[in-house]
Amino acid sequence: MKGTVLICCFLSLLLLQATAEEEEITSVLRDRSHIDETLRLATEEKAGDYAAALERLRKIYHTSIKPMEQAYKYNELRQHEISDGEITSKPMVLFLGPWSVGKSSMINYLLGMHDSPYQLYTGAEPTTSEFTVIMHGEKIRSVEGIVMAADSSRSFSPLEKFGQNFLEKLIGIEMPHKLLERVTFVDTPGIIENRKQQERGYPFNDVCQWFIDRADLIFVVFDPTKLDVGLELEMLFRQLKGRESQIRIILNKADNLATQDLMRVYGALFWSLAPLINVTEPPRVYVSSFWPYDYAPDTSRDLFKREEISLLEDLNQVIENRMENKIAFIRQHGIRVRIHGLLVDRYVQTFKEKMSFFSDPELVFKEIVDDPDKFYIFKSILAKTNVSKFDLPNRDAYRDFFGINPVTNFKPLSAQCSYMGGCLLDKIEKAITNELPALLSSINSGKQPGLSSCEATGCGEKPKNRYRKN
Repeated sequence: MKGTVLICCFLSLLLLQATAEEEEITSVLRDRSHIDETLRLATEEKAGDYAAALERLRKIYHTSIKPMEQAYKYNELRQHEISDGEITSKPMVLFLGPWSVGKSSMINYLLGMHDSPYQLYTGAEPTTSEFTVIMHGEKIRSVEGIVMAADSSRSFSPLEKFGQNFLEKLIGIEMPHKLLERVTFVDTPGIIENRKQQERGYPFNDVCQWFIDRADLIFVVFDPTKLDVGLELEMLFRQLKGRESQIRIILNKADNLATQDLMRVYGALFWSLAPLINVTEPPRVYVSSFWPYDYAPDTSRDLFKREEISLLEDLNQVIENRMENKIAFIRQHGIRVRIHGLLVDRYVQTFKEKMSFFSDPELVFKEIVDDPDKFYIFKSILAKTNVSKFDLPNRDAYRDFFGINPVTNFKPLSAQCSYMGGCLLDKIEKAITNELPALLSSINSGKQPGLSSCEATGCGEKPKNRYRKN
């Protein structure tokens, strides 16, 4: 009996001590004024100029690029259809990484949602099982995934293709916030290496790829206890290939370590990631502790504060250059659509040249699609102006493309002209070399967007990614 009483007393003391420590920690909150200052949230934007530029961009896409996209079924090759919602959407910041590394806590901290009813749930165990989209709204409310997918004015309607099981794991949170007027955050389920992807009930990697393709900035978050790379994380970095300029690595919870241990963990993180990021320039790694509470005592507070401000400056660059990045994205898309149209046109012409009265159409085209180099399909495209060999799609992709879409379904480019509408090729080339660079020039010079000459930027020059660290 005495032993039971002693145990109860001991547990009560431990509980009281833990409660006192928790109260002591939670009572010291970090100053957040630098977030508003760095992100310039108090500065009013010129909404009229931005809306006019977006409308001009949307018109260029619909009149000059989309007709060729539809005529040659480009979406069936790339599986990326651009909607009005995507053109007018805010920049997207995507949070990826292992479970319980602080992704949700970081979003709560940036938005000041700590201790609010709509803060993202956090904990030491895997807590986020949904894809959570935090966006601007007139009032605080949650939006179900099926509603987000059904709303054509949003950019999430293509997510319906991943099935109803996924839409049940998609949730949106709307709230009035100055930062969310300029950017949208996406929190993702943490990667758990000991769980098979199929147990999630939806194609997790495909969904991640959809968000990766549309993200303007990608934060891959780690903490000192989760540096090992398993199969699912390795697959994630394969999906990030080609997006290295948008990736920012974050070593979170850094104030839990002494300086010497932090240096070892930093080196271990690079050692783990080195085989996965095959670029000459190492990725930018931010070392800090992103949550609302003050840094632990006897740690590198000044270093962590500078790292945090540096990350916020990166985020601000994305926000400030969002219009330029949208124009560059639509122009890049237009270049790919143009190359696709030229390739399909070349396949059609070659097929007609090789056909005779006694030829079997299937055998003739099978020979062409199996060995396009024999008929100079791709080499003939390189002779065109503004076509780089590095932009040419995979040859095997056209074997699958024409397996679904018979070559006889397509007209040559010379037949895609009308008296009133002009030629598809002329319109898309004008958009790539004149209209989009002119729109970019008007944005950079602060003038109203319109159809001006492209002498200021140089026609055909690809806009630079302005938020990449040099």
